[in-house]
Amino acid sequence: MSSPEVTAASYEPATASANEIHQRAESQLLRRPDSRYRLAMRVTGTELTTVTGLAYRQARSGGGTESVRLPVQRLAVDRVPEGCDAVLVAGDLQGVAPSPYGGAAVLLGVALADHLAGWAQQGLVPPPDRLAVVLAGDLYSAPTADVRGASGDVADVWLAFAAAGCRLVTGVLGNHDVLEPSDLTRLDPAPTPLDGDAVEHGGVRFAGVGGIVGDPARPGRRAEADQLALLRRALATAPDVLVLHEGPTGNRPDQRGNAVIAERIGRGAPPMTVCGHVHWPEPLSALGGGHVLNVDSRAVLLTAGR
Repeated sequence: MSSPEVTAASYEPATASANEIHQRAESQLLRRPDSRYRLAMRVTGTELTTVTGLAYRQARSGGGTESVRLPVQRLAVDRVPEGCDAVLVAGDLQGVAPSPYGGAAVLLGVALADHLAGWAQQGLVPPPDRLAVVLAGDLYSAPTADVRGASGDVADVWLAFAAAGCRLVTGVLGNHDVLEPSDLTRLDPAPTPLDGDAVEHGGVRFAGVGGIVGDPARPGRRAEADQLALLRRALATAPDVLVLHEGPTGNRPDQRGNAVIAERIGRGAPPMTVCGHVHWPEPLSALGGGHVLNVDSRAVLLTAGR
């Protein structure tokens, strides 16, 4: 299958409201140059609403540790995979938190997975067996949560969501993640990290590229040409959802990202691109006929509706 046509991205003015961004994306959807994209996981809501949250500790800028809160929010899309009530997307979970099951603090992603069953009992989220999970990378923290940019093994996070009973666990690795794929095979079905490839579940196709552009001698980084080649491969699968760690720039000055990635995705953008790596104060932006959702330090439930 040939790669979809890519053209320069169309950007909203920095002053555009969330509703204007949404309307612009809807109008561009009707002119999508690559008709292979299906209308699945297309954003229909204009605002994220907070459902619950999770207190955790992270490394503080300048040294030491600090207590912060992970927001768990909801955003409406046109549909979710068959057999699921929602898709939980999260990234840059670089901290530690208590598990509801007790014991020492665990990686934030593990704690998030452990809380799903309790939140479901409270009616805050769907039961884990009705959830698909998409991870956007950078899931590690030093156990003391006082080292910024620490790198380490994140298998426990991926396995925690699978062990919770989630129907699908997929996504990409970040530049601070270490993962041996064989470590994920202890559960069936095993979590599925993506890197230039795709997985389909319930009629929705997810494709992804992990890592960032940078010095290939450093972990989690690739030369720009190699990263863009993987991006072309991922887009060639005509995904409904493109998952990246390093994502495109958004429409606002404070929505930082990689402008080359934004250009390469361009007007051929899938309905949804999920990314992280840098934090966006406003997590949603339009790109081509779709949307970019930045999940750095947040978790978002994508649910069908408006």
